[in-house]
Amino acid sequence: MPTAAKAQTSSLPEFTGPDVQKRANAVLALLSFTVTPDLSASTLGIRNGSTGDPSLSMTQFGGGFTLSPSFPLYLEGAIGGSRYDPTFVATDGQQERALPTRWTNVAATGGIGWDFPLNEKRDLVIRPIFNFSLGEVISDATAAQFLINRKTDSNISFIQNGRLNAYGLGGSLMIGWYPRQEPYEFDLELRYTDIYLQSFGSSSGVRGTANAQSTNIYARWRAPTGLLALNRPLRYVLELSHSDYLGSQADILGFNQLTSLGVGIEIDTGAVTKLFSRLRIVARYAFGKDVTGASLGLALSF
Repeated sequence: MPTAAKAQTSSLPEFTGPDVQKRANAVLALLSFTVTPDLSASTLGIRNGSTGDPSLSMTQFGGGFTLSPSFPLYLEGAIGGSRYDPTFVATDGQQERALPTRWTNVAATGGIGWDFPLNEKRDLVIRPIFNFSLGEVISDATAAQFLINRKTDSNISFIQNGRLNAYGLGGSLMIGWYPRQEPYEFDLELRYTDIYLQSFGSSSGVRGTANAQSTNIYARWRAPTGLLALNRPLRYVLELSHSDYLGSQADILGFNQLTSLGVGIEIDTGAVTKLFSRLRIVARYAFGKDVTGASLGLALSF
């Protein structure tokens, strides 16, 4: 009498990864820092290796300009990136292993607006801006040896080699005041930004949304030093930037306000090149709740 074949079961344990969905929303919230033009957070780094907290570094480059007083179309653009290094834990119920990861965020934002003058001098304007963004989060982890040839869930698949794409649509409202009394220049801008980020075409098992919502005040004073550089007057620069984070960014890094103070010099390059008119070098000190930092910025005026 033939014997029934017994079903074969794999002896390999099934490892279950962490729920990255909640962390994916947090990463998109971090991405919202880079999609919002913001001098305060343009260069931000947080690292606390002694406690095992994940490290974070962010950088942003951007600028904006109005074409001309007679055709006041405003254009702006920014590109930014961040690096976030969380550590996850995978388990089969008996064993637990840490999975160090590297999540790299890259985002680009554009804006189109129009200046509506509020006074006869046309140095006080209100500027509505339409913003659009595109970003990507790339996860890269070298799987530990115990994961090889084991059955893992979609979370670990994403951690090992996953992508989270996101697009953003929204807008900003800015009030700008630009009085000029040569050789002195003063800029003052008040801005409210709201950009909604939504993931698309991402790795299975991971979706995310975030709302980049913030207010910002920016002020800059430029005046002659009495010295010459490149046969042109050398000017000193004073800057102030303060941001309040109201949306998904609020408290995600332990603070919801960030202030930056800057001092530097501005060189008139008109005598040596036509590619740009001015070169600014500014040292900045940023501070907020339980966070401080310093950076050196380089800017060009065209």
